[in-house]
Amino acid sequence: MTLALLLAFGIGYVLIALEHTVNLNKTATALITGVVCWTIYALMAPQIDPVVDHLRHHLSDIAEILFFLLAAMTVVELIDAHDGFALITDRIASRNTRTLLWIISLLAFFLSALLDNLTTSIVMVSVLRKLVSNPEQRLTMAGMVIVASNAGGAWSPIGDVTTTMLWIGGQISASSVIQTLFLPSLATLLVPLTILTYQYKASEQSVRTGVNRGVSRPYVTPIARRDRRMMLAIGLGGMLYVPIFKTVTHLPPYMGMLLVLGAIWVASEVIHKDKDEAERRTLTAAHALSRIDSPSILFFLGILLAVGSLESTGVLHSLAGSLDQAIGNTNLIVLLIGVVSAIVDNVPIVAAAMGMYDLTTYPIDSPLWSFLAYCAGTGGSLLVIGSAAGVAVMGLENITFGWYLRRISWLALLGYLAGAGVYLAQRTLLG
Repeated sequence: MTLALLLAFGIGYVLIALEHTVNLNKTATALITGVVCWTIYALMAPQIDPVVDHLRHHLSDIAEILFFLLAAMTVVELIDAHDGFALITDRIASRNTRTLLWIISLLAFFLSALLDNLTTSIVMVSVLRKLVSNPEQRLTMAGMVIVASNAGGAWSPIGDVTTTMLWIGGQISASSVIQTLFLPSLATLLVPLTILTYQYKASEQSVRTGVNRGVSRPYVTPIARRDRRMMLAIGLGGMLYVPIFKTVTHLPPYMGMLLVLGAIWVASEVIHKDKDEAERRTLTAAHALSRIDSPSILFFLGILLAVGSLESTGVLHSLAGSLDQAIGNTNLIVLLIGVVSAIVDNVPIVAAAMGMYDLTTYPIDSPLWSFLAYCAGTGGSLLVIGSAAGVAVMGLENITFGWYLRRISWLALLGYLAGAGVYLAQRTLLG
């Protein structure tokens, strides 16, 4: 069964990677791969009941991510429909491509620590669409948004799902992970950002190659300006409130995001209640729901279903155990776990690692746990489908697997290794 599962997953993964070569939509391939993996598990298992129970368990976890993604995308679309991101773009627009690259990347880095890497990537891509018209430049900046969002999420207990798992599980404390991982995460961003800066030509070319000035916009009425500010405040303010909601209520993050969606939905209905149907149609939540990227959500569903089958059958735990026996050095194992998380979703990989090592041997805030938080959080940037942020941006900007591999992956790898080096040096010097 293990061989059949790995073969099915491997074929599906290759077809996704070669989407444009084989002319098969990645969403269809991911859905088929997910269903086929579970079918193999069901047909080869001694009893069907445990298989169904495992599927229900994974579907519950997957639904949390998908509902979060659905709500976040709709909130962003509503803000965008009211031109709310103009309040940001008007202030950060630059005629210098390199300056804009740094502003966007650093903003994504810090914003992802306050929100999360998935929401941040969605917001920043919406901002990029307002600022950059040149397709190639926007793709490059979108790739850096992925790197920056994952790097920023790694040093915050609420910035990345794997860091949150370790925080809730008692392996790390909030203050320790911030102090320990901030510099390594920053290095993960600064290294590729510096290399890209030198790759760009003189800043004067950016005027002719597609960087827009956010200040050159048509006149906006006072009422429209009020609506724009209100929707941006409710949307982004609500997203900032989601971690607080989770901390206070102990409910999953998607519940807080659904609350934000409900609140901004009500606001959109109230501020446009006096307008006629034709005028208000494009400003409603219903219209925003029709504009979200449903294929990328279904793609995410297929990938997570396939990975869930590997976890349920023990393949991932066997992989983690084999690494432990073959290598022995925990730093190298964790570094490899980060690389593997770019291929297989980092959530089950971290879950498997949490099962490999106990809190008795490695107590809270042990270097093993903080290094795991760094590697699992930033390692997903090595491939475009290696993280939730990457999957979201891939769908929003139609980034191909091959393009990202050629243009961004090597930069992300250099940043990943640089950050790991900073972490190990920091631990050696400071203890």
